[in-house]
Amino acid sequence: MRGVFIKPVSSVAGEIAVPGDKSISHRAALLGGMAHGETHVSNFLLGQDCLSTLHCLKQLGVSSERQGTEVWIRGEGMEAWTEPTEVLDAGNSGTTSRLMLGVLAGSPFAVTLTGDASLRTRPMRRVTDPLKRMGAQIIGRQGDNLFPLTMKGGQLHGQTFRTAVASAQVKSAIILAGLRASGETCVEEPVSSRDHTERMLRGFGVEVLSEKTVVRVHGGARLTGQEVSVPGDISSAAFFLVLGSLAGRGELTLPNVGVNPTRTGILDALRAMGADIELIDVTEICGELRATLRVRPARLKGIEIGGDMIPRLIDEIPILALAASLAEGETVIRDAAELRVKESDRIHTVAEGLNALGAKVEELPDGLRIQGQPSLRGGQANSFGDHRLAMTWAIAGLLSQQGISVEDMAAADVSYPEFLAVLKKVAL
Repeated sequence: MRGVFIKPVSSVAGEIAVPGDKSISHRAALLGGMAHGETHVSNFLLGQDCLSTLHCLKQLGVSSERQGTEVWIRGEGMEAWTEPTEVLDAGNSGTTSRLMLGVLAGSPFAVTLTGDASLRTRPMRRVTDPLKRMGAQIIGRQGDNLFPLTMKGGQLHGQTFRTAVASAQVKSAIILAGLRASGETCVEEPVSSRDHTERMLRGFGVEVLSEKTVVRVHGGARLTGQEVSVPGDISSAAFFLVLGSLAGRGELTLPNVGVNPTRTGILDALRAMGADIELIDVTEICGELRATLRVRPARLKGIEIGGDMIPRLIDEIPILALAASLAEGETVIRDAAELRVKESDRIHTVAEGLNALGAKVEELPDGLRIQGQPSLRGGQANSFGDHRLAMTWAIAGLLSQQGISVEDMAAADVSYPEFLAVLKKVAL
């Protein structure tokens, strides 16, 4: 796809219903497929990643029906799953691939999982090693680290794992495998990662014990189909929070956005920078907090970000880096080495892209050093097939002096298929 040119604007205004949370949509589909009875999911994200999860479930014999953003999943328990006749293709979705490895670790049949060119470069050993310790048989490239991976489930035995890096995908894969293991499975992280899996498992009838950074489950639990209401994705809202903060004039309102405390690092960081963001009507539905967010223009200043905050905003660092490039003073982001193994090496691609647009960004081994300045010149930027980069460059185009031509803007469809259409409605 050739470049999409994004023109600068002077003001923004309007109400934006951001799409359903990607992480929660994945988990609702998976747990619905594992459960007994029908699961109805409303506000399901229709991005390519979540559709990959539904497609993999279909190949395993789980039927579902979609009408708009509503999905009905007809679960008959994992004992009814059947051996797929073809390779399971997770597309570009790291969540689909890693959680599916955990779910299938105790299955009695063999299955091969793969993904697109980007996913086939992303490391899986942090998931495959624990699953092999539990009893699964896994064979793949580079020492069972890269897709394609072939797994034959086995008799799993609960274990205790202490992970070196906080990762919700790794934690969730182990927990989901633990549901089919004998005894107790325990995961201890250095800091807490997002806890959507634990919250949703409780909703499906599973006893999950959580204390600070430790999560425990026992094997043999039976999941029961549920009604799941998915809140708006705060990772998608983050692009409009930055736009609303840095636009010259106007106000943006975003209703029904998930504000799970393990995901609100972006709110804390932007507020620490001086952003004017208000939370209204905070409520809890289906175990997840949600609120209306209202953002107005503000003068942002640089801050230091690292440590426990990183797992709470790891997906928002590209758009946060854009905010920092237009803030007063210096921003330093550390302890984010995991960004190097996302859909792209986000430390490198964010630094390279922002510098090409006229910013002053230094690439660090585990983060970025950003010198804020009054404006970005504009020019050309490439998403490298990374949905979060595509949307970051589009917001940069609106805030730039000359506009930006974004190569492969279609990558945004992974998590926000209507992103450009929404931008046109609120950018004045």
